[in-house]
Amino acid sequence: MTKTLAKLQARARKTSRKNAVASRAKRKARPKQKFNVNHFRAEDFRTDGLRSYAKYRDLGMSKATNGLLQAHVIRFIPPCDPTVVSKRHFHDVDIQMIYVLKGWIKSEFEGQGEVTMREGAAWLQPPRIKHTVLDYSDDCEVLEIILPAEFKTVELEEPETAGSAADQVRVRNKRRAQ
Repeated sequence: MTKTLAKLQARARKTSRKNAVASRAKRKARPKQKFNVNHFRAEDFRTDGLRSYAKYRDLGMSKATNGLLQAHVIRFIPPCDPTVVSKRHFHDVDIQMIYVLKGWIKSEFEGQGEVTMREGAAWLQPPRIKHTVLDYSDDCEVLEIILPAEFKTVELEEPETAGSAADQVRVRNKRRAQ
């Protein structure tokens, strides 16, 4: 009986080791990563990013992770002009996380409605969620982390209605300017 139990235990250990090796082999190989530090320099903010109404400070994570992820600080250019920013779109990503460093930003998300995020707020945008930036403060800055580093942004052609959120923001901004 003792010999039988020992044999069964040995067989279980072999099977367990084989499964662990097979599991590691099946896992997708991760890109090689390098240690990376990025210190603040005002001159690192560039206007050659995705949005014409923002300056981007690349944090060097795409290069350090061989394209696994992208991280940058976005500094929005004041004042907010809804005719420029309020374009319905989505990003073809695996993960997109945003954290508000300064100020506030107001957006509308498919299935969620309008949401205003203030300093200290963080949110996750599920892959391909349709959204529209509606407004932001003059000092708005966010940290954005996206996987993978290379992705497509798709602008959507949606007819604007007189009562659309973008039109409402335009009216509010006109009132502010007067």
